Amino acid sequence: MTQQSNKVMTEMQVRKSKKQKAAFRAWLCGQLEAAGYAPTVEEGFTARNVVVGDPDKAQVLLTAHYDTQAMLPMPNFITPRNLPFYVLYQMFFVIPLFVMAAVTEDLIFAFAPEAVAWWLAPLSCLAICGFFMWWVIDGPANQHTANDNTSGVLTLLETALALPLEHRDRMCLVFFDNEEKGMLGSAAFARRHKKAKENTLVLNFDCVGNGASIQFFPRRNLKRDQDSITRIEAAFLPADGREVQVVRGFGFYPSDNASFRKGVGVCALKHKPIIGYYMDRIHTSRDTVLDESNIILLRNGALRYLANLN
Repeated sequence: MTQQSNKVMTEMQVRKSKKQKAAFRAWLCGQLEAAGYAPTVEEGFTARNVVVGDPDKAQVLLTAHYDTQAMLPMPNFITPRNLPFYVLYQMFFVIPLFVMAAVTEDLIFAFAPEAVAWWLAPLSCLAICGFFMWWVIDGPANQHTANDNTSGVLTLLETALALPLEHRDRMCLVFFDNEEKGMLGSAAFARRHKKAKENTLVLNFDCVGNGASIQFFPRRNLKRDQDSITRIEAAFLPADGREVQVVRGFGFYPSDNASFRKGVGVCALKHKPIIGYYMDRIHTSRDTVLDESNIILLRNGALRYLANLN
């Protein structure tokens, strides 16, 4: 990878606070300007997106979120092709919250006067839920974000630095802010650029650094667009023991691609029997793995895709 990518990996993995984000945006814009681009920062919904190119004229948007998340006690375990297991895990994730609320309520009714308990118990439950939500969104920053989503940021950066001048007007790069707070950055961008939201292919790279299976999850209406699917398959080719799949059957990927009608979520997955394809480690201190082969495969695929456009 380039020295710019190595710097992000070694010095800029934490991009959570306003100060950290501002420092990263300033550095990123400086690197892109040095490479001949004219990046801009668009604001909306408290988010600040870094945009490179004209989203209303580009034939394709290449996107990734640059904000990082709070460190959680349990990983955000995702199984994009196994919905029952995903739902069960999410339920298991919130069980401790309900247990804590129930125990607190029992203790209040056991030791507080009845008149006080009737209003204190529901208030305490709300406080526990509120604290949990705060922790997920604004809790202590995770110091290790190699996969989520430093890997996506590096994919865009490597592509931008390697892209020939004659192909640059075919694409627009967007580094989204506040994906971890509810996809606020991509929502603001989609609201501002309605043409891109409805008509432009969006390849969104999120957690592409840890897993030997690179998978593309197009939205349902895009799966019927055979030409677009074929172009993706022709450009992003297996390499170095990595497989590439465009998921035509059931599959979902909860990221910024959901903000666009022709959005495609791109991620790297592992595989186990019964569970199937899965992603682990993210949102915890174990998010330390970034396979450079994945970044190179996706960079080369993006370059090939852009070169093949009319």
